[in-house]
Parts: sequence; structure tokens; C-alpha cells
Amino acid sequence: MAEIDHIVIGARTLEEGAAWVEQQLGARPEKGGAHEGVGTHNMLLGMGPDCYLEVIAPDPSQPEPAHPRPFDLDEPAVRTRLDSGPALLAYVARTPALDAVVARLGPARSGEIRTMRRGDLAWRIAFPPQRQDLDNLIPPLIQWDGPRAGERLRDSGCRLLAIEAEHPDADALRAALASRGLEEAVTVRHSPHARLVVHIRRADGKDVTLTSG
Repeated sequence: MAEIDHIVIGARTLEEGAAWVEQQLGARPEKGGAHEGVGTHNMLLGMGPDCYLEVIAPDPSQPEPAHPRPFDLDEPAVRTRLDSGPALLAYVARTPALDAVVARLGPARSGEIRTMRRGDLAWRIAFPPQRQDLDNLIPPLIQWDGPRAGERLRDSGCRLLAIEAEHPDADALRAALASRGLEEAVTVRHSPHARLVVHIRRADGKDVTLTSG
């Protein structure tokens, strides 16, 4: 059984992303770090011990990466959207059995496993191949090797309430999520347009809905 690990907000710059999150959720993300070789860096907002929010942006201090940046950050449509302001892009699910899931699904469906590290945090992650992730509604799978990032973060008091995914091919999306053990974690609905919907409760008790479109 997989669980929701974190949700992902894309931005042109980390400062833009942090200011947007603070406006939406009443709490400012804290410094994360660089993803060396990936071309991105991030800031993080703790939402309890089991979940957090990530603001991710291209890292101007790194050279252009050999592979496309994650979460479609290099896609012209996403770049154009982020020119208008930060936005919800995706979510990531964690599993204690990444190798077994990837072996069962095959890399053509699950993606290749990448090993990553920042300081004493280490993790492995498999991104579904681009164009096969149903508009970022099939999440990357992450397995933390040791402490999780969310366990280290200051608790903002915000809490993830629910994740919903809307797509024209709801049956295919539902099956893909079930094959990753996420059938109970994400509510799937049919819609003519693909969209991710995330419900969060702020520390002040106000409920906020973020959408990817």
C-alpha cells in the first residue's frame, strides 16, 4: 500500500513560489536544497509527520540538465502557465517496496529508478515516463532510505485533507493508481479536462482548495 508523501507546487523562482504558498496557506515554506544534476531546487512546508508541500523551481546555479526537469517544468505550456504565477503541478506517493512495484509494472510504465541524496537525506524515486503519466495524475513513487524529509520539517499546522484526480479516461487512471496501491488515497472522477485537486486545512481552520487547472 502506497501513501501520499507530498504535493508539488511549481514556480519560476523559489521566492515566487514561497510567497504564493504563504498567501494561500498562511505559512511560509522553509529552505530545502538543490537537486544536483536535475536542474531544480526546492523549499518545503511541513504538514504533519506524514506529508509536506514542496515548492520546486529551475535552479539558475546549475547547468542545463541532461534530462528534462521533473514535473514537466521544461514543457512550454507549463512554463507559460508559471509565467502567470505558481501553480499546483503534481503529487508524489511513497512506498516501502519500490523495487517490487517497478519490477511488477515494468520500467515502461513505472519509469526507471533514480537514486538521489541531499545531505543526510537519501531516497530513490521512479517517475512515470512523460506522456504516460496522464497529465501528472499518476504520481512518481518514492522510497526514503532512512529519515523522510517530512519528519525533519517544522510543522506549519496545515493538513492535507484529500486529493482528487479528474481525467477523460477515468477508468485508465483508476487502474493505474490501483496498480500502485493508491486506490484509497486518491478519488478519481471523469471529466473532459485533466485536473488535480488538493484540499488542505490551514492552521487557522480555513479550508483551501488548490487545482492544477
